[in-house]
Amino acid sequence: MTAHHIELHREGAVATILVNRPEARNALTAAMRGRLLELFEELNGARDVRVVVLRGAGGKSFISGADITEFRQQSPEDVLELARRDEQLYQAMERLRAPSVAAIEGYALGGGLMLAAICDLRVCSDDSRLGITSAKSLGNALSAGMYARLAALLGVGRVKEMLIGSEVLDAGKARAWGLVNEVHPRAEFDDRLRALTERLSTHAPLTMWAAKESMRRLTGPLPDEDDVLRTVAASEDFREGVAAFMEKRPPRWQNR
Repeated sequence: MTAHHIELHREGAVATILVNRPEARNALTAAMRGRLLELFEELNGARDVRVVVLRGAGGKSFISGADITEFRQQSPEDVLELARRDEQLYQAMERLRAPSVAAIEGYALGGGLMLAAICDLRVCSDDSRLGITSAKSLGNALSAGMYARLAALLGVGRVKEMLIGSEVLDAGKARAWGLVNEVHPRAEFDDRLRALTERLSTHAPLTMWAAKESMRRLTGPLPDEDDVLRTVAASEDFREGVAAFMEKRPPRWQNR
């Protein structure tokens, strides 16, 4: 099944959602994010699905983030509305009864890293690179809920280091930080991913669901304040960041 560059593949009890837009490094349009939401909600009702894998096509990028070309015409209210719709996707992923696995090959950046972080487990190839580089590129901000999720996963100190330093982590450092659970050589990646999903598919589904749901409740409720995001979305610096990205030049920040 294919729609908006998003494909759903089933193999036994394992469902794989494939982001298939390698020519754009699997960058997500608004339509693609809407389709992801539909699929996660659909899979949540499929009791025969025991594991859900999120993966990018092409091998060079897991998901490189949002499609920046859509940012050029967005107002601050558009940005806030997009954040609200993304929050619906994030919550649908968290409510998924089956465990989710992010299969990361190549780059997982920005919104791609956020989607990986929300998955229950993250497996990456040894040449993967992960990060959120907004502080040196676009000049945008995350939603309050996403800051909270990253802090729950990595701790406040490491989130600050990653976001303020705008660092792209290699696979080894991502593993040391706890951002990914497993790192495998490219040549072994598919086999190791298959071994993991096959093992998970034999586990007690309600026991896995209980672990997921209990952790979700322990780390919530998530903050819903949008004043920080609104400030950044309305800034001249954000408009400059998008323009610089599109023009392939360094941004000129004005702090306003």
